[in-house]
Amino acid sequence: MSQNKISLDEIDKKILNSIQLDFPLVHRPFEDIGKNLGIKEEEIIKRIKRLQEDKAIRRIGPIISTKKTGGVSTLVAMKVPTGKVDEVAALINKYEEVSHNYLRPSNFNMWFTLSVESEERLDEILKELKQKTGCELRNLPTKRLFKIGVKFNIK
Repeated sequence: MSQNKISLDEIDKKILNSIQLDFPLVHRPFEDIGKNLGIKEEEIIKRIKRLQEDKAIRRIGPIISTKKTGGVSTLVAMKVPTGKVDEVAALINKYEEVSHNYLRPSNFNMWFTLSVESEERLDEILKELKQKTGCELRNLPTKRLFKIGVKFNIK
């Protein structure tokens, strides 16, 4: 996974801080955000598009309880050779069912969460990833859920 730094000005930081937890559920959310920040809706949209292109924002959307909607989620750990990290991360990120992935300093160094509609789809994705990457992986399904809210204070 690339470590390219993204240049953020004060307006970018205000936008990122404002959209993390209380995204407005209204017909024109960017207009609402703009009013709160004193910025025009068009400017908010332009900046969010740029931040998405720069990969500062991966997606804007709801967090849905997979289990409560009849789906399945799991944490997956993969053993990825250092030279293949970017390649494998790009492959993992192609799946809409992946919410995020990250590196850890361990033998199984790439971790990601996977939320799918069925056990069959889960098995299909895990099998595809194992075949496409050649990397060993571990499926670590949730035994007990601890929900921790996270908001990054971008300065």
